[in-house]
Amino acid sequence: MRFEKTGWAVGVSAAIALALLAGCKKERAAASAEDAAAVAPDNAAGAKQAGDDGVAPGQAGEFDISTIPLSKVPLGDFPYISLPQGYVSNGDPETKQIARFPFWVKGRAHWVEGRFYLVNVYPGQEGGYNPYELRRNLDALVAQMGGVKLSEEKIPYDTIKGWGDEITSGFLTGLGDVYNVPATTYLVRRDDGNIWIHFAQDSTQGGIIVGQEKGFVATASLLPASEMKKQLDASGKVALQVNFATDRIQVLPESMPQIEQVAALLKDDPSLQLVINGHTDDSGDAAHNQQLSEGRARAVVALLTGKGIDASRLTAAGFGATQPIADNASAEGKAKNRRVELVKR
Repeated sequence: MRFEKTGWAVGVSAAIALALLAGCKKERAAASAEDAAAVAPDNAAGAKQAGDDGVAPGQAGEFDISTIPLSKVPLGDFPYISLPQGYVSNGDPETKQIARFPFWVKGRAHWVEGRFYLVNVYPGQEGGYNPYELRRNLDALVAQMGGVKLSEEKIPYDTIKGWGDEITSGFLTGLGDVYNVPATTYLVRRDDGNIWIHFAQDSTQGGIIVGQEKGFVATASLLPASEMKKQLDASGKVALQVNFATDRIQVLPESMPQIEQVAALLKDDPSLQLVINGHTDDSGDAAHNQQLSEGRARAVVALLTGKGIDASRLTAAGFGATQPIADNASAEGKAKNRRVELVKR
């Protein structure tokens, strides 16, 4: 299988031997801006533009990952890409085994936790950077991987500053000049871990961040109703590790047994009334974290009432990142801070 002259390489299994051409012809790099504008940016060789759900680019809205086609293309090793011929890394690429990054989708940050590859793309020869060439190459690569382009939008300056050093310094390599140019987000949805790509470029170089979501690995055992009762009787509250979809309020299936135990606790003691408190880590915007924590607390209440618990016995509250129980400087600390607490009322 071949795509139009594109120098990006993607690792694939030998079974289908996918290959990209070695590089874009230099005459393409020298094409005039007028010629470049004459070619539609989202034709069949580019990544499909996701956004047929009625939400216009740049308009804030809920992002439903289930609407994105699932890719079954056999891929090679992470990070799945190499630079086109004629381009080099400006400094050494970086890798992060576990981190979080806010991929910008439809007017809001979609936080992804997993492993990351960061690289700044620079021309091998002075003056050889061609933004149009790089854009088309990346579009074609993502399409070959079975992915889509989710959005291409300018991120508000205050939003970027609100992410703090964790992002503006921690992801300096690969971030690109997002203060002044739009950020493009691609997604390759996969059963073995969704692959996200952030791309931002100016007229002289670009930044790329490849992130692959890591499946959740449970580190805490189920807290049974009897143990929850002991902690409630002793201190009036108990913390639970209820797992939610990234940056969303949906409780993941692996946490449903814990919800069942909370329902059992309430059924065993009909006089017990609880406040369900939602908490997040400090990643991202404080106002968004507050809304997220409130929504997650309400989601737990809804699940409990769905199991026959009287709604009058339950109250939902959210505290965002204002009440940490661990240091947010580490991934382990962040995981502890993302919690649900049951408090006697």
